[in-house]
Amino acid sequence: MKNFASGMLLMVIATIASGGINTPALQAVEIVAHRGASHDAPENTLASVNLAWEKNTDGVEIDVYLSKDNQIVAFHDKTMKRTGGGTDLRIVDQTLAELKKLDAGSWKSPKYKGEQIPLLSEILPTIPEGKRLFIEVKCGPEIVPFLKADLKKAGRKADQTCVICFGSDVCRDVKQEMPELKVYWLSGQRKDKETGEWTPKLESLIETAQSIHADGLDLNANEKIDAEFVQQVKQANLGLYVWTVNNPDEANRLAKAGVDGITTDRPAFLRDALEK
Repeated sequence: MKNFASGMLLMVIATIASGGINTPALQAVEIVAHRGASHDAPENTLASVNLAWEKNTDGVEIDVYLSKDNQIVAFHDKTMKRTGGGTDLRIVDQTLAELKKLDAGSWKSPKYKGEQIPLLSEILPTIPEGKRLFIEVKCGPEIVPFLKADLKKAGRKADQTCVICFGSDVCRDVKQEMPELKVYWLSGQRKDKETGEWTPKLESLIETAQSIHADGLDLNANEKIDAEFVQQVKQANLGLYVWTVNNPDEANRLAKAGVDGITTDRPAFLRDALEK
């Protein structure tokens, strides 16, 4: 009987090692919908956000700007050319009333014709219990007081929203004004084709994140991110998220390496792939 039990234990261990059983890392990794369920619906719209929640994503990421009249709106590009009706006008130069006249859905599909650019204040109430919204700030620190006001008015729990930004000054100011919020510093690493070196170096990324009191890093998914890389980040008491991953094999590799979360255009598809 002991030999049988020992054999079964070895089989289970081997199965887990080969990826045949969901390990705790795969189950714990947070799946974040990039600009909502942007593979299927127009990015950064209520349609995309709500579809992502319907697909039971763990979190939704949106991009935000401050309009000319100090309203926080969800939009990715600096201008409206690609997803806002084809004009070269900048988001920050338009009032909310002007932005609300735009069609932010037709570029994706005729069925989304008339979909408006939403306010952050319209998105915040959609967050289900136990889920959270990742707010990527696309402008500068001038947005911080208005962001603080919107979040306070919405009355969401502190763990239901977090802020991410490529601007270290924005991350620093958000953390100073709203220390209860999680803040992740966005950065991208690139591999030099000649030397094979990755820059910025991890040590530099960690140093900057700590200097601005960020809670973690949010990096572009790349081959450099392995278990050792993740361990170094965790030893610095920082979290680690990666973007934007739509390939199940890559997502599986990163989850096993121990990243906290994976941002994807296809949340349901990726979750299903990881659970197989």
